[in-house]
Amino acid sequence: MPVYKWEGKNRKHEVQKGELEASNEEAVRAHLQRIRITPLKIKVKPKDLFENVQFLQPKVQQQDIIIFSRQFSTMIDAGLPIIQCLDILHTQQENVTFKKMLKSLKESVEGGNTLAESLKKYPKEFDSLYVNMVAAGEAGGILDVILRRLSGYLEKAAKLKSQIKSAMMYPLITLAIAGIVVVVILVFVIPVFQEMFADFGKELPVPTQIVVNASEMVKSKIHYMIVAFILFIMAYKRFYRTPKGHEFMDDLFLKLPIVGVLIRKVAVSKFTRTMGTMMASGVAILDALDIVAKTAGNKTIEKAIYNVRSGISEGRTMADPLVESGVFPSMVCSMIAVGESTGALDAMLEKIADFYEEEVDTAVENLTSAIEPLMMVFMGGLIGGLVVSMYLPVFQMAGAIGG
Repeated sequence: MPVYKWEGKNRKHEVQKGELEASNEEAVRAHLQRIRITPLKIKVKPKDLFENVQFLQPKVQQQDIIIFSRQFSTMIDAGLPIIQCLDILHTQQENVTFKKMLKSLKESVEGGNTLAESLKKYPKEFDSLYVNMVAAGEAGGILDVILRRLSGYLEKAAKLKSQIKSAMMYPLITLAIAGIVVVVILVFVIPVFQEMFADFGKELPVPTQIVVNASEMVKSKIHYMIVAFILFIMAYKRFYRTPKGHEFMDDLFLKLPIVGVLIRKVAVSKFTRTMGTMMASGVAILDALDIVAKTAGNKTIEKAIYNVRSGISEGRTMADPLVESGVFPSMVCSMIAVGESTGALDAMLEKIADFYEEEVDTAVENLTSAIEPLMMVFMGGLIGGLVVSMYLPVFQMAGAIGG
């Protein structure tokens, strides 16, 4: 069916715009009249020439899922049926890819599937955590509450991810710029000085000779260096894809002096937040642990969570296997033990998550504050050292003339 773009005025005489898939223009007018909008313009939306070219279509971002969850929750809370909610969300959605997805979800629910079963068709956008919580919400008749919790959880997860990215981005960009500047100096600037030094007729100082040798090596071997760098990246990715390689590198990341502490805090925050949200939503503890383990993002953490799951299935508490793993801080294990003994584990997990999110905020700020001066000193020392080494022969010559 064709898609129509419409413009009209509501009962408050406010101009509103939207799109609607309908069989003809009369169907669009009838729909607008039902929602009490007076149509001003209705026209067929022109077809996108690239709509069937997959890689040119916009991706569904996490922010789209957050807004969808919040709006869906509000409409269900207002008493609207799920199919009508999906229809409204589909109509007002601007992201073409997400719009098609919502249409498919609506048709699936109309066909008799539950919302959770329909969401399973899109695992990239709606992971197992999202699907299982929606299933629990549908079973318990609290879908609006679950969707509201999901939107809050996703917002906090997005904030956490953004903080980590911003903390890592600065040193990576600085190192990249430093590398480019050094290569440019060695390839284009040093040879100019080298020609000048050839007329001196004296042996070059050791620092200057080292820089000249480095320049000659980079000029003659730069293509080999680029190939070697690409091969190294490919080899690392291939090694990381293997189970043993993935586990080795993840364990190594946790043991790094500064970054490892941050990764551990992020893992604790993510584990407790996800676990607390799922338990509060009525998901069974073993199912919740299975989902949390799969979404841990670190093989060492994942292994520890699976050990906890095995322990609980054997009748043990959650706290004991966590202590034995050595991955989670003792304070976290003690608080979880208290939560289990008082029967308020979900609330305790939420409190731990709040605490560790603040800890991550502080750790990111401290890391950024520490990295900035270190990177400035590194870049200044590297580039300054190159410049000084190239001027040493000039200083020597000036001293000889002065003497």
